[in-house]
Amino acid sequence: MLRQIIFGSAISLVDISVHAVAMTVVIEAARATAARAPAFAVLRLIAVMIATVAVLMAAHLCEIGIWAAAYALVDAVPDGSDHFYFAFVNFTTLGYGDIVPVQRWRILGPMTAMDGVLLFGWSTAVIFAVLIQTLGRDPK
Repeated sequence: MLRQIIFGSAISLVDISVHAVAMTVVIEAARATAARAPAFAVLRLIAVMIATVAVLMAAHLCEIGIWAAAYALVDAVPDGSDHFYFAFVNFTTLGYGDIVPVQRWRILGPMTAMDGVLLFGWSTAVIFAVLIQTLGRDPK
């Protein structure tokens, strides 16, 4: 079990790194946009929010891909199963249960779910922060 936890933690750290880069890009872009003149404020708000969510969705898909590659690397999914689908179901905590990991890597599923929950929560906080900042209500 320790091997699974170490491996899963390493994959989570890679995902956290990807997410940190995406968060930095989103926040810096929002700051730059908020500093501009208030012309077309409503359109700017719409554009910033669409761009923010699009970048975050792309980051999450990349993070799911990292989990899928990790599953493939250690053969954690039964033969003939779709690694990306399995990673996606775990990352989003959907948990269909139609694919079950092989016994020796069963802890990776819950670790993927834990990673997904944390990163989705982080994304939600950033979406809210970008919204507030774009509306010009950030005291900074």
